[in-house]
Amino acid sequence: MNVKHFIEDKILLFEFTEELDHHESEKIRKRADYEIQRFMPKKVILDFKKVSFMDSAGIGLIIGRYKSTNCYGGNLELVNVKPKIKRIFEMAGVLKIVSIVENIQGQTG
Repeated sequence: MNVKHFIEDKILLFEFTEELDHHESEKIRKRADYEIQRFMPKKVILDFKKVSFMDSAGIGLIIGRYKSTNCYGGNLELVNVKPKIKRIFEMAGVLKIVSIVENIQGQTG
């Protein structure tokens, strides 16, 4: 997972570089929680461009980061979501609380 922080816009961007299964989700969760607490961003963006597989642990990862971002008054957005992954989000009800956006807005640099 790559992490980028844009200070001017208070955006924290996570670019997932692996499959979101149980094993990987646990490692990502720890790092994401650390970065969210460290920067307290107004917006957290999860980039799914390189994700081709996700199981229920990935859904839990998203919901947990939604809750932690929300604690700081921030928003969580998903970007570059493939149709197969989007269908999983729809079935799990994730899209009732988190938005999928077409591109990363407000990003500097």
